[in-house]
Amino acid sequence: MNLQRPFRVAVVGAGPSGFYAAEALVKNADSFPNNVSIDIFDRLPTPYGLVRYGVAPDHQKIKSVTKLYERVCKNDQVRFLGHVRFGKDIHRDDLKAHYDAIIYTVGAPSDRNLNIPGEDLTGSLSATTFVAWYNAHPDYAHLDMREHLAQPCVAVIGMGNVAVDVTRILAKSVDELKTTDIADHALAALAESNVTDIVMLGRRGPAQAKFTTKELRELGELANADIVVNPADLELDEASEKSLEQDPMLKKNVEILREFAAKPQEGKPRRVHLRFLVSPKEVQGEARVDSLVLERNRLEPQGDYMAAVGTGETEVLGAGVVLRSVGYRGVPLTGVPFDARRAVIPNDKGRVLAEAGGVPLAGEYVSGWIKRGPTGVIGTNKADSTETIAQLLEDLTSLPYVSDAAAQPEAVDSLLAARQVRVVTFDDWLALDKLEKERGQQAGRPRVKVAKLEEMLEHCSLARSS
Repeated sequence: MNLQRPFRVAVVGAGPSGFYAAEALVKNADSFPNNVSIDIFDRLPTPYGLVRYGVAPDHQKIKSVTKLYERVCKNDQVRFLGHVRFGKDIHRDDLKAHYDAIIYTVGAPSDRNLNIPGEDLTGSLSATTFVAWYNAHPDYAHLDMREHLAQPCVAVIGMGNVAVDVTRILAKSVDELKTTDIADHALAALAESNVTDIVMLGRRGPAQAKFTTKELRELGELANADIVVNPADLELDEASEKSLEQDPMLKKNVEILREFAAKPQEGKPRRVHLRFLVSPKEVQGEARVDSLVLERNRLEPQGDYMAAVGTGETEVLGAGVVLRSVGYRGVPLTGVPFDARRAVIPNDKGRVLAEAGGVPLAGEYVSGWIKRGPTGVIGTNKADSTETIAQLLEDLTSLPYVSDAAAQPEAVDSLLAARQVRVVTFDDWLALDKLEKERGQQAGRPRVKVAKLEEMLEHCSLARSS
């Protein structure tokens, strides 16, 4: 390889895995014969992905990771090209024509279904939708949740951190939320909420729940809600009891749950119920959801896994809203190989494969949830991206490099301009970021988010012309 120009990389997706991939490329710039040049694309005008649109508004400390991402994007070797839709504004063949390597870091934007009767009724929706709505995602800003929030009981299906997040937001008072960066439209709707009971439902036992100790403990600190746990749900079978000795976090979780069960109710305005060993079997209702049929489960060891097995015993839970939080799911990218069974881009340690178990595609890589599935926390993506970039570096001598003319950043700019794409730069984003923070300062909040796409683009245009 004897390049007389920087090695060009396109990163598709400006979430954590995309920024960690860019960071790893910059740190290894000396490994390239003439440095590296990185363009990070995202379909939204705003960077940071789930850090902006997935992390709960009352978890501001977690969002501080964006300071690292900002440093990455302020590097002269990195550009942010926001409001560019892969598969519509720019295509895989375009990227192959203008970049020496492509890294797909688009996450897992969809959610898993329950696959039970009545799931499509009004009032049955994904936690993904609810989270995006209260976090001011422009795709969901138009939704009207007031009808749902008028219902007294909400069932949350799942026992992971996202389930805890939506439960906590539903349980908190507006006074607790108004100092966060929750969307204004969500704050207004939650101010009118009639929700009194939020019921979290797990198909397995407390020793198998996926929430972290920190998230669980926060439920016990809610000023506006009592925690209700049936002590009988915390009676563990021998295998579950034994598993606690091998996992300190699970052991601590069960200890906290037992503290919740023993704690007397204080008569707070709302109640959070944690229930285990139940599976939803049917969502019932006519015009909208009015109840949920649950089946009681028992645990059955299957190798190292404790499986939930239905007992045939059922009950009906009165609930006007069902929020499913049973996992995120990747979706196909136009023209890019996809493993439908695992809902990921097929890969070997980050090298994209033509199909699951197939041959690598030269110059194409993947990182993050669309690589490994929706597992881990934000920081997990750092090691994941480091592994992917290591494969790219190993491949440097065998990649099919594009021509010098095609590799110029101006060539991509001209292509997008010809297609009349309104590209949002990182400077544009910084102007919008400044506006949100200034509005937040006036309101005593971290920021007041702009939720509508048109308004985002308008503020970026004003900043560019000033």
